[in-house]
Amino acid sequence: MKIVIDDKIPFIKGVLGKFADVVYLPGGKTTRADVMDADAVITRTRTDCSERLLSGSRVKFIATATIGYDHIDTAYCDSHGIKWTNAPGCNSSSVAQYITSAILNIAVRNNLKLDTMTLGVIGVGNVGSKVAKVGEALGMKVLLNDPPRARGEGNAGFSTLGEILSESDVVTCHVPLSSEGADSTFHLANFTFFRTLRKKPFFINSSRGEVNDTAALVDAIKSGKVAGAVVDVWEDEPDINGELLSLADIATPHIAGYSTDGKANGTSMSVRALAKFFGIKELIDWYPAGVPLPENTMIEVDHSGKSFEQATLETVSFSYNVLDDSRCLKKSPETFEKQRGDYPLRREFSAYTIKNGSKLSPELFNAFKKLSFKMD
Repeated sequence: MKIVIDDKIPFIKGVLGKFADVVYLPGGKTTRADVMDADAVITRTRTDCSERLLSGSRVKFIATATIGYDHIDTAYCDSHGIKWTNAPGCNSSSVAQYITSAILNIAVRNNLKLDTMTLGVIGVGNVGSKVAKVGEALGMKVLLNDPPRARGEGNAGFSTLGEILSESDVVTCHVPLSSEGADSTFHLANFTFFRTLRKKPFFINSSRGEVNDTAALVDAIKSGKVAGAVVDVWEDEPDINGELLSLADIATPHIAGYSTDGKANGTSMSVRALAKFFGIKELIDWYPAGVPLPENTMIEVDHSGKSFEQATLETVSFSYNVLDDSRCLKKSPETFEKQRGDYPLRREFSAYTIKNGSKLSPELFNAFKKLSFKMD
């Protein structure tokens, strides 16, 4: 058996060598010739798994170690007997961490009180559900928009898109990319979308670049229809729009879900799916051993005399500050792919313990517990 694997997938090297001939290749440069005699492909978003790549090959199985799977031509795979799988929810806590840092930085920079603000979440799947909990932990009112879920579960608890655009102080997108049907999300955030906004909210997109129309978002920022923008995903990656890069408050190279925990989860889900498909019993429950930790996971911050927003930001930033990634991209956009490929260790909130957490104010204690920090 031969398996072609994206060489940027972490923790996977050496795992499958006992069971197959394994070839590691750059995802964006994997060709039809590379997979012609392969039985399986384990990839990320940079490999276009379409007829152009797969036609005439013996590939029977594709796993992507990512939540999104718009890089897989699922119709072609289904019609040609190719089993495919993604990793739903693998990096949902990582994206929630990213959004937490972004919202707190916005609040502190603009002297905003989060308990007076409304967070509108568009797309309430694995990621959006955790982002909604972030909003609640930070004291925000949270509105949820998810038409497919509303149809299946009833409208109670869900808001229309119009309500999100009218009432939100922060709008954040967590939808899959789809170009067809009533729930199409391609250019969901278009000129009409931004003209409908009533409160001049901050706009965040960490789903897929094509969910927002770049020209429309640039216009919305320049015309003041939005108070600011946080952009992690871009149309035409890695050749991103320079004007949007310069205008965005926070701009990052598609790394919201790039925590080490999220990567380990995605790799594990892919290996397990492949093991199940090919009957490799030794790997059915596989998970990476020795996922690294930062040198210090104990957080000690003096919260006295600080606002809730400032105190929370300082604590959250001990684990991750989105501004670090933003500065890197704004300084060197031409290294977009390198910044993704060489992304540093980032552990999620649950890897950290807050020293003397029990002595915090009830407001801070409850917020940090809801964000999944441990308390000493």
